[in-house]
Amino acid sequence: MFVGTLTFDLLLGDVHSLKEKRSIVRPIVAELQRKYSVCAAEVGNQDLHRRAEIGCAVVSGDAGYVNEILDSCERLVAGRPEVMLLSTRRRHHHDDDE
Repeated sequence: MFVGTLTFDLLLGDVHSLKEKRSIVRPIVAELQRKYSVCAAEVGNQDLHRRAEIGCAVVSGDAGYVNEILDSCERLVAGRPEVMLLSTRRRHHHDDDE
């Protein structure tokens, strides 16, 4: 079993409240879940209205498939015009890892 996680650090555009932030972050999370069947959620910076941290995870029996899905997720988020992707952090885990 292979598990891949990907965390996005995002800068939001012209956002002045947490409510506006949610209106941008929720559709991104929903699209990741719908399009790629990953587990996705806002995982950090919940108190900051111009920053967001979104995490997603995928599990598969094939390491290549995990990389393929994470690459697709990264392209999707990077292509969103309402956010600026500041950084990503990718991790891979295998069930043989200690």
